[in-house]
Formats: sequence, C-alpha cells, structure tokens
Amino acid sequence: MFKKKDVFFTTLEAMADVLLEAVEYFAKHVSNIKDVTHFAKSMKEFESQCDRHVHTILTELNKTFITPIEREDIMALTTSLDDVLDGIEACASRFEMYHITEHDEYITLFADNLVRSAQQIKKAIYLLTEKKLLAIREPSIAINELENQADDLLRVSVKSLFANVKDPIELIKRKEIYERLEQTTDYCEDVANTLETIIMRNS
Repeated sequence: MFKKKDVFFTTLEAMADVLLEAVEYFAKHVSNIKDVTHFAKSMKEFESQCDRHVHTILTELNKTFITPIEREDIMALTTSLDDVLDGIEACASRFEMYHITEHDEYITLFADNLVRSAQQIKKAIYLLTEKKLLAIREPSIAINELENQADDLLRVSVKSLFANVKDPIELIKRKEIYERLEQTTDYCEDVANTLETIIMRNS
C-alpha cells in the first residue's frame, strides 16, 4: 500500500519530534519561570521550526503526483500538528504579555497532560510511517482520554479560581491561560481524529 518512507513521512516525524520537544520545554519551565521573555522566545523558536516543516510538506504536495496516503489526509495531519504547536506557543506568549512568573498547580497539571498527549502523538505518527495502521488505535484512544481529563481539569481550575482569587485582573489572566491550555488538548484530539480517518481509509 505504501512506498518506502518518503519526504512526507520523514517531515511528519520531524513535526512530531519538535512538538514533543516544545511541550516538554514548556512543562519543564512553566513551574518556575525565571525569565518570561526568554521562555516565550524559546517557545516561538519551536513554533517557527514547525512552520518550516509545514512549508516543506506544502512544497512537496505541490510537486508530487503520487503521495503515500491521500493528499487531504497529509494536509489535515500537518495542519492539526501545527495547531497543537501554535496553541502551546500562544499560551507561552501570554506568560510574557501578562508577566506571569508565580507557580500555578493547575498550569503544571495541564502541562503534564500535554506532555503525555504529545508522547502519544509522536508514537502514533511513527506507527503511521512504519505502516502499522491498526496499532495507531492505542495512542489515539489515549489522546482522547487525556483530552477528557483536561476538560475535567478546566472545570476544577476555573472553579478554584473564582473561589480563591479576588483580584479580577489576575482572575482574567489565569482563566484565559487555563482555557488556552485546554484548547490545546482539543487540538491534540484533532490529531487523533485525523489519524482515525487515515486508518479507516487505508486498512
């Protein structure tokens, strides 16, 4: 069904690698940010790396007649991976804009959830490029479960916020970051859903 691993698959692997690296960097530093400007800049560099991979895939799609899977599936997978990285970078930029440096247990929990999601995404992408389609179901289900956990975490974190934070400006800042982090887990679920479509079309 597939040709040997080609530029599309190697580039998708590279995107998954960058995504996991970016999310791990975010999780490592978000609990103790010493320099918000450097933190935001580093996250922007990860996002730029991912954008270069997107450009590579678009360029190759424009000049390649036969692709290893459907063109629209390659495009959907590329877009959904890019959305995850855009989401986490947008969260990081808010730390600089709002100058948030204090430890926040809920942000740490969201970050841990995203690391586990990114690990499953990388696992799934590598299974795709190794042509092990049915094996993708396991990480795909795990991503969906992690997204459900993030939904629960958002409810708990916002409830705690309104119960404990009296400063309305601080409340608005934190609430936006919680919501953006939860939205990024939705983007992870979009990756899983796209992979499910690819499994159905090719198995």
